[in-house]
Amino acid sequence: MTTTGGTDGDADLERPVLPAGRYVWLPGRGRTFVRELAGPEGAPTVVLLHGWTATADLNWWACYEPLCRSFHVVALDHRAHGRGLRAPAPFRLEHCADDVAALVEALGLRRVIAVGYSMGGPVAQLLWRRHRDVVAGLVLCATAASFGGTVRERVLAGVATGTLAVGAAVPLGRLAGAAISTWRGRRAGRASTWWGLEEVARHDWRQIIEAGREILRFDSRPWVGAVDVPSAVLVTDEDTVVPRPRQRDLAGRIDGAAVWPVRGGHAVCTTTPERFVPALVAACHTVAAGAGVPSPVAPPARAPASTLAA
Repeated sequence: MTTTGGTDGDADLERPVLPAGRYVWLPGRGRTFVRELAGPEGAPTVVLLHGWTATADLNWWACYEPLCRSFHVVALDHRAHGRGLRAPAPFRLEHCADDVAALVEALGLRRVIAVGYSMGGPVAQLLWRRHRDVVAGLVLCATAASFGGTVRERVLAGVATGTLAVGAAVPLGRLAGAAISTWRGRRAGRASTWWGLEEVARHDWRQIIEAGREILRFDSRPWVGAVDVPSAVLVTDEDTVVPRPRQRDLAGRIDGAAVWPVRGGHAVCTTTPERFVPALVAACHTVAAGAGVPSPVAPPARAPASTLAA
């Protein structure tokens, strides 16, 4: 996917060319922002669930076009993130999962492949647990069954998918505003500024912090072994936010889960997507075929590294 024009050295800062987006009203819940790509006729649907403090665009910008060659693609901003749903209730991962189920219904979809990255992994797992009738398969990326580990992991959890450049500097709304103002103030002397700042500026930072606490409380180990849909786990091998052993542990708990190694850290989907995107597309094809809803487009010629039994 290409970027908009600009001067040399600033191209990586500019907003990519993105598919059309719109707000969708979820009855009884509120509205959320959605990007949707039709894909080939009869293609299965993948629903993309982004990571903590990211947005759909920050997390998946490089994935939209490659995925839509084979799949109907839907991506939403989670509540409190970007242009996602706003609600007075405290942030809960379960509510995010229910939002996704409501979106599936609102769009008139049936069973979907839930693709979760980092925080999106717990949301996908909870979607299966709470709304099994809408989940045909799971693709879990850079994520785990639990996150409340060492002190180091708790600190590193503050580095957000897609916002690596500012994640450590803007843990609170006040600091976020200051950082964004500083970058905007420099714009006069540059051809462009990083497009992601506009994304994070939309966050409800009070609830973002609540979301961080909820992630650290999440633990699917007592029940994730019951997952009964085709699944794949993309393991980011150089990840220091969600360590590789924790990702491998998740894969080992899901019977028959295919494991796809990706060389890169926690933000590989945005920093070096050329490593991440081919594995993601191939994993989605594998899960779709296992779910009996294969894409009408031939899958890429790539096999998963291994399959782990629970």
